[in-house]
Amino acid sequence: MKILLLSVGKKHDPALAEAIDDFTGRIGRYAPVEWKFISPVENGVGSIDAESKSILAALSDSGRDHVVLLDEKGKALTSPGLAQFLEKRLNEGTHRLVFIIGGAFGVNESVRSRADMVLKISDFVFPHQLVRLILAEQVYRAFTITRGEKYHHQ
Repeated sequence: MKILLLSVGKKHDPALAEAIDDFTGRIGRYAPVEWKFISPVENGVGSIDAESKSILAALSDSGRDHVVLLDEKGKALTSPGLAQFLEKRLNEGTHRLVFIIGGAFGVNESVRSRADMVLKISDFVFPHQLVRLILAEQVYRAFTITRGEKYHHQ
């Protein structure tokens, strides 16, 4: 299974890039992983629609992507819960698991309806750059949990 971490916004902030790249590299021990960035539409009317169109264009036309949209109104999972979700996708033979971090104003209904799951990171709201770091760390943690490795402590 491949993993695509899709984010609206510019490249990683240099202050966080090293940590994001570290966890992304750790994920790569378990599955091919890549970041793809969608250019934000700066404060323009229709920015949500334009960004959402670009997000959808990055997804597989074949429908083989399992899409997880990160949104503050989504479902909360624990780290072990994310690990179970990940393991289920692996067992189902999911071709590519795509995590989407939308723009500053979110995504439109077309992206939300394409998502197989809407997931929230926290009840807190974080800047997109921190969400990238948290997501990369949690996906790595999920892989270590599924393999019984010592990273996660319960």
